[in-house]
Amino acid sequence: MPYFVYKISPPLQLEYVDTIERYQDARALVRRRREEEGTGSDIQYRLVFARQQGEAEKLLSTPRDNRVIGED
Repeated sequence: MPYFVYKISPPLQLEYVDTIERYQDARALVRRRREEEGTGSDIQYRLVFARQQGEAEKLLSTPRDNRVIGED
């Protein structure tokens, strides 16, 4: 399965960047894009592992549950 790279800008606008087969190459691309963007930007670059582009976009657009640390 390939890795999909997306640029995410507020309010959750997904922009497809690339599809890469190797994790190391995809990770390097995301890191390079994050460096180019700078720290003051609201734009994020995300990497997602999925069967196809539609599945990747669904995974990125679905809100995550808050992490639970410890027991309540």
